[in-house]
Amino acid sequence: MTDLTQDMGEGASGPARPANSIFAQDARTKRRNAAERRFRMYGVIALGIGLVFLVALLFAIVRNGTPAFTQTFIHLPVELSEAKLDKNGNRDIEQIKKVSTFGYKPLIEDAVARALEENGIASPFEDAGDLTDLISSAAAAQIRDLVIANPDMIGETVEFRVLAASRVDGYFKGRVTRESLARDKNLDAEHLDVADALKDAGVIEREFNWDFILGADASESRPEQAGIGVAMLGSFFMMLVVLLLSLPIGVAASIYLEEFAPQNKFTDLIEVNISNLAAVPSIVFGILGLAVFIQFANLPQSAPLVGGLVLTLMTLPTIIISTRASLKAVPPSIRDAALGVGASKMQSVFHHVLPLAMPGILTGTIIGLAQALGETAPLLLIGMVGYIASNYPDGIASGFLDPNSAMPAQIYEWAKRADPAYYERAWGGIIILLVFLMTMNIIAIILRRRFERRW
Repeated sequence: MTDLTQDMGEGASGPARPANSIFAQDARTKRRNAAERRFRMYGVIALGIGLVFLVALLFAIVRNGTPAFTQTFIHLPVELSEAKLDKNGNRDIEQIKKVSTFGYKPLIEDAVARALEENGIASPFEDAGDLTDLISSAAAAQIRDLVIANPDMIGETVEFRVLAASRVDGYFKGRVTRESLARDKNLDAEHLDVADALKDAGVIEREFNWDFILGADASESRPEQAGIGVAMLGSFFMMLVVLLLSLPIGVAASIYLEEFAPQNKFTDLIEVNISNLAAVPSIVFGILGLAVFIQFANLPQSAPLVGGLVLTLMTLPTIIISTRASLKAVPPSIRDAALGVGASKMQSVFHHVLPLAMPGILTGTIIGLAQALGETAPLLLIGMVGYIASNYPDGIASGFLDPNSAMPAQIYEWAKRADPAYYERAWGGIIILLVFLMTMNIIAIILRRRFERRW
């Protein structure tokens, strides 16, 4: 026995060390718990700040974009005078087509004057033509198209629902004020007095605007007529090209690199380049598409086919990386068990590994498509931004090859136009684009849950 042991055994000199209780925290434990509480608080604060910004963004989008889904319309009984539209009276469609939109403007002037007279509204203008400033310039073309489609209407008085002018629509939406009209040459306060009286009489109404969702783009002078429908169709054809090309190519490349390719410097180089391509700015793919598909292959500019090919190049790295991650997540025991019972390498991959990796593959593919759907920079390089999508394609072939626009390109085009009504429509287009993106992400979640298998 040592002296120290003997002294301790005999209760010798030295202060007695207090026994620590497991129910009492020492100073070090208190500091550690305090640090953990601070870290949790920082996380809650960060999450709260993120939610505040997200709510503010959604509020701004909804507040600025919701008015685009409604439009101000004027209900006018227009007398389709036979003397002006069909002087011969034989209903020859070729003769009726010769009457331009200028020939329909007097009919609209008379209809507005008649509407004021029937509702007891005094006109502040000496010239009846000044009243037509309340109506969109597209009204004459709308009436002309209907007359050409139904020539038997000539000689009758037909009630039309025509678009109000952009300033009138902005006035009822709060976008245009009487003070701002002092600097506006298109409209003045007397027009707004007439518009208020017509609204009280029920001639002017604000209704849901299906043409914004289903219609085509318009010139810069007719924002009230602009719609995003044709651009939606252009995005659909582009996404179809991306899906048909990127999914089989990306999945096949991933399966080969992950399951069959030998591990050497060449495959390592391919994997590094795929990872680098996923981080390349999207506008670089637009330059590549301009050089290869338009200048070298002579494909039509602004066509959804070219846009789809460019977005396919941009989406492939994302799909390959996500697919390889899904294949890696399958336990090696699945492969070993398949090979152990006599399956070939291909059978083990396609019959066992691939079905288990399918949820991740589908999720990565849909997320890649959603990313491609919102891209604008590559489309700018191939001419889809400056194109005015004013007509629907005639068929499937023209849908791929005819010039068109896309939803993000259309939103960009509206945002840079001068009229405030187009700014409103840009916000409305963002709402529609977000609905598409949310739908695609919801589909990805549903497919993941549907095909998910646990082991």
